Amino acid sequence: MTSILEPAHSGGTTRSRAAEDASGGSRRHLRVAVIGSGFSGLGMAVRMLQQGIDDFLVFERADEVGGTWRDNSYPGAACDVMSHLYSFSFAQNPGWKSTFGKQRELYDYLRDTADRFGVRPYIRFGHELLAARWDEAGRRWHIETSRGDYTAQVLVSGTGYLSEPSVPDIPGLGDFRGTVFHSSRWRHDHDLTGRNVAVIGTGASAIQFVPEIQPVVGRLDVYQRTPPWIGPKNDKATTAVQSWLLHRVPGYQNFRRNFNMWGREVLAFVMKRPAVALKMQKMASDHLKKSVPDEELRRRLTPDYVMACKRLLFSNTWYPAIQQPNVDLVTDPIDHVRPHSIVTADGTERPVDTIVLGTGFKAVDRPVAARITGRDGRVLRDVWRARGMAAHRGTTVAGFPNLFLLLGPNTTLGHSSQVVMIEAQIGYVLDALKLMTKRRLASVEVRQEAQDAWNERLQARLEGTVWNAGNCRSWYLDEHGRNPSIWPTYTWRFRRQTRRFDLSEYRLATTVGAGLPALSDA
Repeated sequence: MTSILEPAHSGGTTRSRAAEDASGGSRRHLRVAVIGSGFSGLGMAVRMLQQGIDDFLVFERADEVGGTWRDNSYPGAACDVMSHLYSFSFAQNPGWKSTFGKQRELYDYLRDTADRFGVRPYIRFGHELLAARWDEAGRRWHIETSRGDYTAQVLVSGTGYLSEPSVPDIPGLGDFRGTVFHSSRWRHDHDLTGRNVAVIGTGASAIQFVPEIQPVVGRLDVYQRTPPWIGPKNDKATTAVQSWLLHRVPGYQNFRRNFNMWGREVLAFVMKRPAVALKMQKMASDHLKKSVPDEELRRRLTPDYVMACKRLLFSNTWYPAIQQPNVDLVTDPIDHVRPHSIVTADGTERPVDTIVLGTGFKAVDRPVAARITGRDGRVLRDVWRARGMAAHRGTTVAGFPNLFLLLGPNTTLGHSSQVVMIEAQIGYVLDALKLMTKRRLASVEVRQEAQDAWNERLQARLEGTVWNAGNCRSWYLDEHGRNPSIWPTYTWRFRRQTRRFDLSEYRLATTVGAGLPALSDA
């Protein structure tokens, strides 16, 4: 069996820069170290340069920027948020080809952003974070990467929550003798023409790549655990008039972006109330009824939970593909995998030579947390396992001074663009850096009581929402049924609550003379 998680290959770049600091003698000290160069890390780098902060490096384990949109290169990969909103407000692109950006277009946009804003000299490609340990005496982070060690006053994690593939624990999967890979590690060198292919999972990725591979495979078995609610996707090509307006009329693109952003806030109102969501559910239900005339198949494709309890998906091609003669929708659970077949709980054995895992990501068990050690030797993963994954304003964690998480706990949106949340958090971090300079602070650490109060209010707001009361099990929830993922209200509230870095919520350390830092509360 070939490796399930082989690194996604991206076109190449500046690995020569990656070895510059690692080959030197003394360990380089930075003001800010950023992990990851997707939307979060790249946005953080651009905004720091715009604020005159240039004592930083971005550590990227791959050989190019792009994060999710670099790795998820599977056939049909695309966004389901309007491109004008799913892009930086400070790096707008008038050249979007259609309403919703495709993978290659988004990937090119991020690479262009890195070039346009001069970020590349600050990126160290091929530098995977192995460990980051807080030094209490020195008030700094000791950072170990696969290509060298560094220290930094501030550590910003931009690894997000859709970066580590989730591989199901299916008996016999390791003994499979064919080819198996995760959708985010697509094997473009593996020709699917005429093959017997099994797709495990029917989430956001599968509904995009299944219609693309269906016409070329010999046989396609799609293993569904729970069906998703799917609405029609109103994707339209950019017209010549729209292109002219976007390129020629100042402020037009910003208007389109803001109009879409505020319009989507209505969905937050709907999703907070399951009764209202049930009424909107008719849109998806009508789409299913119109697309699938076979009553039995339609029954198997109909979810038994309230719309948006799981992520609401959009596609015009999924239902037509699933009804093709060479496709079988399998709803019986998988019992085990054999070297050349998959056996379901009812005893049916189906031959297969390629398995594609559309099984999502480790969203509530983030691997980067195992590599970050804070004050008193506490590992972030262990703290979260003991207390539940939580942060203050989705960004800082008690016991981990000078650590900032972009797209941290409870910043996932079910109704709008994650870029809106990322930009709000970047502003919060920038304000922290400004105050640390102004007050000559060596470190800031959120007080446990401030973090607890924030999360108590947040979890109370989640009660009664469609995400918690939708009669379904989603990746938003952890093993205890707690929701450490979703931001349960409007984005304008999050933007307002991260507009200012409130020092009164933090323990502060100031450097006194040449001695050790002195701790205090603001």
